[in-house]
Amino acid sequence: MKPIVFITQKLPDQAVAGLKEQYEVRMWPEEETHAPREKLLEEAKEAHALWTMLSDQIDSEVFENAPNLKIVSNLAVGYNNIDLEAARKYGVTVTNTPEVLTESTADLTFALLLATARRIMEAEKIVRSGEWKSWTPMGMTGQNVGGATLGIIGMGRIGEAVARRAQGFGMNILYHNRTRKSLEDVRYAGFEELLKVSDYVVILTPLTPETRGMIGAEELALMKETACLINVARGGIVDEMALYEALKEKKIWGAGLDVFEQEPVPLDHPLLTLPNVTVLPHIGSATVQTRLEMMALNAEAIKACLENRSVKNRVC
Repeated sequence: MKPIVFITQKLPDQAVAGLKEQYEVRMWPEEETHAPREKLLEEAKEAHALWTMLSDQIDSEVFENAPNLKIVSNLAVGYNNIDLEAARKYGVTVTNTPEVLTESTADLTFALLLATARRIMEAEKIVRSGEWKSWTPMGMTGQNVGGATLGIIGMGRIGEAVARRAQGFGMNILYHNRTRKSLEDVRYAGFEELLKVSDYVVILTPLTPETRGMIGAEELALMKETACLINVARGGIVDEMALYEALKEKKIWGAGLDVFEQEPVPLDHPLLTLPNVTVLPHIGSATVQTRLEMMALNAEAIKACLENRSVKNRVC
């Protein structure tokens, strides 16, 4: 019998064609939804490889009920949806998809920053709804980006790519990171200093026990009233209700969010009621080229593991 690969969400044929030649590939048939929990557990009982999405919780229950499982390959850079301790306990390799999404995610980050600063989404709605009656001196005024101060929390590959884009806008760039780096025209700042002086605070740190909830009411209170918070990392890093209150009370000027603690974000979420919030459906790496490159990394990792070859992009 061929080894079994279970893919938890429908992927393009070209992404899985190479696996079908050698393995029995089982794939959840819907692109808009991922395999429900009961289906995941059912397939894990026989699977030799799981190709997973961020929306899949791969916890100890999955590993306990997967005697044949050799690898979990996650279609993301992040892997906070996978219990790594349990994976190690059961001897299962876990991989992710780093590096290939750096530039596309940095593009989206800066696009979200610009859209928030210049109220792009609000302005488009005014045009489409017919509310635009005439030019007015202070109509739809936003915040300057060129020459402003950008504070990046989490200076990994994506952070450095965002900084390069900011340099083109003549921004004053600060960063806060666990380790200091030698970067041209970019200055390290303490966490509180960065929050106090930045016009734009961009979150690019992974979600870990240490970073969960790191931006709450106290941190938001340190920011300028004219500042914007941009989150393209993980929703759990920001206390969403604290952010709602800060925006509602105009303690900060705006926010751009590509991620939420619960995804899809509930339609009755308070943040969605505010005009000074620009929201996107977690599309940081969503270009055709990038997503196909990410899938190619997943497929190669699965093949390498099942063929007992060296596996790249191992998390554990």
